[in-house]
Amino acid sequence: MNARADALPAPSTTATTPALPRWLLLVGVAALLFRGWLAYALPITGDEAYFYWWGVDPDWGYYDHPPMVGWLIAAMRATLGDTLWAIRLPVLLLPIAIGALLWWALAAIDRTRAAWGVLLFWLAPINWLNVLITTDTPLIFWSVASACSLLLAERRTKLDGPAWGLYALSGVLLGAAFLSKYFAVVLGFAYCIHFVLFRRDRLAAFALLLLCALPGPAINIAWNIDHCWSNIMFNLINRNAGEQFTLAKPATYVGMMVYLVSPVAAWLSWKHRSELGAAFRAHRLLGCLVVVPLLFFAVLSFKKVIGLHWVMSFYPFGFAFIAIGLPAHRLRACAVGLAVLTGLHVAAVIGVSMTSLAQWKSASLYKGIVRSVKTTEMLKQVEAPGVVLMSNAYTPASIYGHALRQYVPVFGRGNFHARQDDLRVDYSVYEGRTIRVIRTEKPKLDDYRPYFESVELLSYTQSGLPFYAVEGRGFKYDAYRDGVLADIHRRYYQIPSWLPLAACPFCERLCGTARCYLPPAVNSIASP
Repeated sequence: MNARADALPAPSTTATTPALPRWLLLVGVAALLFRGWLAYALPITGDEAYFYWWGVDPDWGYYDHPPMVGWLIAAMRATLGDTLWAIRLPVLLLPIAIGALLWWALAAIDRTRAAWGVLLFWLAPINWLNVLITTDTPLIFWSVASACSLLLAERRTKLDGPAWGLYALSGVLLGAAFLSKYFAVVLGFAYCIHFVLFRRDRLAAFALLLLCALPGPAINIAWNIDHCWSNIMFNLINRNAGEQFTLAKPATYVGMMVYLVSPVAAWLSWKHRSELGAAFRAHRLLGCLVVVPLLFFAVLSFKKVIGLHWVMSFYPFGFAFIAIGLPAHRLRACAVGLAVLTGLHVAAVIGVSMTSLAQWKSASLYKGIVRSVKTTEMLKQVEAPGVVLMSNAYTPASIYGHALRQYVPVFGRGNFHARQDDLRVDYSVYEGRTIRVIRTEKPKLDDYRPYFESVELLSYTQSGLPFYAVEGRGFKYDAYRDGVLADIHRRYYQIPSWLPLAACPFCERLCGTARCYLPPAVNSIASP
């Protein structure tokens, strides 16, 4: 990918140059093949294993997020089989689909500029390296599809039948994006800014768009009313507790955005900011799709650490805007800068793939690598007839469960992430059973004694790494309810009284009603 600038075709503002389609084909195929190899070689991650169970048991919602990725995984398992490759196929094809959508929307403006936008997007490192199926996979697709539909609707000079159809389609797709992840709200906010500031003459069309998007939020709200408002509690309350401002957070956000577009593209965008300003005035919706999320996350970064995946559903519009707004002769330099950056990433991945597991023993990641690569071997040492396997944290529990094709609960409090156990697992069914809690760190047995008749520490070795299991015999559910589940309720289920609540599986198992009013727990297990 370390191509020289003069090897790339010079951009044009009229017809597509003959070399540009060849570069699109070369980059698109090469990236697809690389992603395919990486998806085959990379073991399942904790997030993927967690979402896998959403696909095993499809529902209208889940503790952390709306249900779309669960539906997607369920569809892949039903049509292509229960394999990691099948589950990852949507994310392997995602950059191709996004490229096609960008072309669909931008070709009406300028076919050559549209081709450059797709090429720049395909050259980005993330589109070579991302093979993980997550909630962001459907979010990105539905968000870009919605925005591209709206871009085409806005280019129609009259509000005729096709225009109304595109506005309605954009709304339906926005609703699907909302059923993927709440970041779709930021996309809707960008639409709102565009129509209020620049398109008041088409507020009726915007109203139709919002009306067609409503089924997505309606499904989500209905599920939350019956499930402890867990989406709202997680995304707006529990995960934000204790967040404080530090200068490092906005600085990290700026650095991440420079990295994502590449230092070359960031520098050229700054250097030619007047041209990009003119492009914003000429293509205000596309400009809003870039500027509004950028500013929204910039403000949020003063309190929250903005993760790379937070901006992924808006990422393609940045390359589209650069392709439309930069001087034509600068697009080749952007492509070369991205090619060099991606080439370094590809070389690093290939280099890592040529190492052995033993070479990572001194790395802090070694325990996680062993847990992911040698999962089956680890579990064979721990399994025993009549014994219930659990873990002390959600990531390893998901990985173990995927390997066993059997759900593995978490024993203990866990943290505010990934608490699907609260809705799914009834710990009372384990009364009197023998439980082995798998741990990579040596635990304190005193943390477990209140909840069993007797406990024993078991030691194992895998790939030179010690790991442990706490074997508890005679599980005492009442003690666990009072010492652990009550503490979980105090930490994560303080549901505001003004929220209407029809049902809450966790609270109903704990105290028999949807709203519990319990004193704080007194014998909670220490955090993993």
